[in-house]
Amino acid sequence: MDWISAPSGPLRGELAVPGDKSVSHRAVMLAALADGASRIRGFLEGEDTRATAAVFARMGVRVEAPSPGERIVHGVGLHGLAAPERPLDCGNSGTGMRLLAGLLAGQAFDAELVGDASLSRRPMGRVIEPLTAMGASIETEPGGLPPLRIRGGRRLHGIAYAPPVASAQVKSAVLLAGLYAGGETAVRELRPTRDYTERMLGAFGWPVACGPGWARLAGGGGRLRATDVEVPADFSSAAFFIVAATLVPGSELRLRRVGLHPRRTGLLAALRRMGADIREDDPREEGGEPVADLIVRHAPLTGIDLPEALVADMIDEFPALFVAAAAARGSTTIRGADELRVKESDRIAVMAHGLRTLGVRVEERPDGAAIEGGAIGPGEVDSAGDHRCAMAFAVAGLLARGPVRVGNCSNVATSFPGFIDLANGCGFALRTMVDN
Repeated sequence: MDWISAPSGPLRGELAVPGDKSVSHRAVMLAALADGASRIRGFLEGEDTRATAAVFARMGVRVEAPSPGERIVHGVGLHGLAAPERPLDCGNSGTGMRLLAGLLAGQAFDAELVGDASLSRRPMGRVIEPLTAMGASIETEPGGLPPLRIRGGRRLHGIAYAPPVASAQVKSAVLLAGLYAGGETAVRELRPTRDYTERMLGAFGWPVACGPGWARLAGGGGRLRATDVEVPADFSSAAFFIVAATLVPGSELRLRRVGLHPRRTGLLAALRRMGADIREDDPREEGGEPVADLIVRHAPLTGIDLPEALVADMIDEFPALFVAAAAARGSTTIRGADELRVKESDRIAVMAHGLRTLGVRVEERPDGAAIEGGAIGPGEVDSAGDHRCAMAFAVAGLLARGPVRVGNCSNVATSFPGFIDLANGCGFALRTMVDN
């Protein structure tokens, strides 16, 4: 499926983007391991999160969906999962696969984690290394690629681990394995990453000691207790509308209940450095997570040298930042973002190539890019099946001098079902083209 994104007038209105994907994944996982029934409200109805829920259903967990965005998970306890009869399909979700690797490493049964073609090209070595050090047995394809074949019945032991690259997914996998390990499991990071797993473990009743860049817990003999979870609106999904409203003259959007986890909002800091007009209204906590309504008005942007300290806090938002930089006055330099090379696509290469196709000057670098802002032309770009690149190029089309055709957009449904309808409802000019 391709999209055609055309220049638009001002973006206006009030909208709610879908629930946070990171929180939705973790809520289902911990609810499944808890004693009793947990209700999750605001659950993301995306293919990735549905795949995670389906994985637990195949291991004997009853998951009800009484209404869209709601799940009731009947937990089976920490040791109550049943051996699956066939491979567990994570779809396109790297988060799902990496966290499940940690959770399944301590089970009594064997399991195999598989994914779609895109996920099957994503290396898993960074998560397998610490899990193996804890005593897990995980086999992969050459190069550490999925499927992951996890041998059950292994006795895990806690470790003190310092990941060479800051990654909330690796940290979370180690901590989840630590629930089943003897002794203490500790993670200390080079830079602080998102602490969703630590917060949610605490909400489900497991003692966790943590602070910026570190976390530790004791495994063995504990239990998780059922709890209700309110999932905030996903900041990564809101990012495309934040950038679009900032760039399109005359725009003003209100984005409701956006999750503002401090390890997630590096894009806000970057855009404000560039001159963006973004206001947080009615800041509050919901379900232990900070949220606020964001009011975004058009403002001219100026290029910046992005501080490397912001990189880990905006790793999923770089496709949107690339487009903001392309429309800014002057140059923007990005360094220290080599993690983008191993996301759903090589996001540095995909965004650099696409923007150059649209007439933007981009110098691609191993760990980032230098982007010279200017006019964006019409043309055809390929999102490489990456949902975030597809939505970023849709934003670029609003500013272009003619229509932009964005190829390979089907995977947007993994994280943002209903994106086109929501986008067009506030002023985008976006339509689909399906090749027969």
